Amino acid sequence: MTSQRIIPVVMSLRLSLLLFLLLAFLSLTANVIRAAEDFYKLLGIKKNASLKDIKRAYRSKSLEFHPDKNKAEGASEKFAEIAYAYEVLTDEDKKAVYDRHGEEGLKQHEQRQGQGGQGHGGFEDIFSHFGFNFGGQGGRRQREQSTPNVDVPLRVTMRQLYNGDVLEVQYVRQTLCVNWQECMQSNQECQGPGVKVRMQQIAPGFVQQVQQRDERCVSQGKMWKANCRACPQGQTQTETIDLTIDLAKGMQPGESVTFEGVADEKPGMNPGDLNFVIVQEWEEGSIFHRDGDHLYVTLTIPLVDALTGLTHEFEHLDGHKFKVEVSTVTECDHVMRIPGKGMPRRGDRGFGDLFITFDVDFPDTLTDVQKDGIRKIFGKTVHSEL
Repeated sequence: MTSQRIIPVVMSLRLSLLLFLLLAFLSLTANVIRAAEDFYKLLGIKKNASLKDIKRAYRSKSLEFHPDKNKAEGASEKFAEIAYAYEVLTDEDKKAVYDRHGEEGLKQHEQRQGQGGQGHGGFEDIFSHFGFNFGGQGGRRQREQSTPNVDVPLRVTMRQLYNGDVLEVQYVRQTLCVNWQECMQSNQECQGPGVKVRMQQIAPGFVQQVQQRDERCVSQGKMWKANCRACPQGQTQTETIDLTIDLAKGMQPGESVTFEGVADEKPGMNPGDLNFVIVQEWEEGSIFHRDGDHLYVTLTIPLVDALTGLTHEFEHLDGHKFKVEVSTVTECDHVMRIPGKGMPRRGDRGFGDLFITFDVDFPDTLTDVQKDGIRKIFGKTVHSEL
């Protein structure tokens, strides 16, 4: 019985809160509508006045209240208000905000622009939690988007990463049509690339924001014209660009060489980055293996060298040769470290180390003479007792 009573109470509280917010919105909307008429009254024009009419009215009013000609008290303030009204009504985006939200909404809009879109939209933010919106995107200015970054594998050898290299490559991307701006038209329902928001009436005097996909929307307030003659092939066209990749010595597999803003272009969006991701491939004939800044090699030696010592010459990845000497008995799988013979460290911090693993090659068979000789060397007789 208790649980059955709780549900209606909670729903009643939510409905009461929503009703309170709606009533508050009606009160604010009335003020907004009254404020929205002020700029037009200030210039003495109607809301549907053309740009030409706005300019004509501004010239007349500005001459009337110019401080150099009108010395009456308050004339300079009136002149400033007229100039501001003209600035707003001749700016397509500002005018749209003003018509919807009045001067207070315009101030919030300009503040958000100055703060990188981080401001708050007052009662619009509150209503956005209930699915209502009166300024698009919860009253927040949408951040400029970028096209996706592109990762391209760059296959190189260890030798190239040891010595460094310069590679000339070509990349094919999509760039904007030369005359793409001629194909743009204003549409306040467009809230960003591919995003369209329309207002749906749910009750007398109340509307709800409905968001949907529309690829014709290319940016906030801008839509692509269908069958635009200025760009007969569409929004973008193919372009081949030449790029120079500078491989630094000691670069690691998985690192990227990045070209910022070189990915595909799209109207209303910044181009993303092009990343060439290093993939280290095996080079035929290479004896070295890499782990970070260190190199590893396995050296197979005969039993006689393991017992008596050896000198072995290596050829490094840059072609220079160096010798490794061992004067003691070498056990199988013994590891010897050679400092400074590994990969170059980034930032001119020297080199890593080379680690040599010795693999002793034992003979498959021995003659009787060889066996007797070995026994004599190690102090054992041929007829040792079992």
